[in-house]
Amino acid sequence: MDFTITLSEVTAFLQVIMVDLVLAGDNAIVVGVVAASLPREQRARVIFLGIAAATVMRVGFAVITTQLLQIIGLTLAGGLLLLWVCWKLWREVEAQRKERKAEAALAAAAAAGGTVTIEHAHGHGHGLNKPPPKTMGQAVMQIVLADLSMSLDNVLAVAGIARDHAWVLVFGLVLSVALMGAAATLIANFLRRWPWLVYIGLAIILYVACHMIFDGTMKVYDAAQLSALF
Repeated sequence: MDFTITLSEVTAFLQVIMVDLVLAGDNAIVVGVVAASLPREQRARVIFLGIAAATVMRVGFAVITTQLLQIIGLTLAGGLLLLWVCWKLWREVEAQRKERKAEAALAAAAAAGGTVTIEHAHGHGHGLNKPPPKTMGQAVMQIVLADLSMSLDNVLAVAGIARDHAWVLVFGLVLSVALMGAAATLIANFLRRWPWLVYIGLAIILYVACHMIFDGTMKVYDAAQLSALF
């Protein structure tokens, strides 16, 4: 059995590592933002389930890479999906911020010996009730949808580099998932400790979504122009 590693394989191996280090960050931020909104005892499990789903999707994408490249508008659709996920996350973050503010007002009133109503604490009676807690299923679904829209660039980049080197492709997919899981755990802990950092994460997700929408729109436009010539 020949275990000789060629120079092209070594080069592809190093390129895959660099691509994963660059592209895994965006996905990790999404997972971290979602996980940070959950209790500590549920966080690790949601990250694990989300990463497991991401692994299955990435393997599936890698298998049908050639077919995916032929789909016009896929990047645009992915950007729109990610934009919707970002909007949902922003609504949840805002609801949690208002809830923390209301709880702080109640605690301050209790410490001062006074009283404050729930309506006053939530914004002078504008009907802002305590938001229902996010379930694990909802969190995992958000991670899956976000990773579905964002992981395509990672898989295509790794597949393009690996080409005929199957072990490099497998390593690249495993490394991207491992990096995303490790980074997501750290990010979730940071966001839980400093909630204002969530808005930076959301801004990054929004930027990625807008970039995908713009890039996808340009690809659709180019395809339409090309088809018009024939």
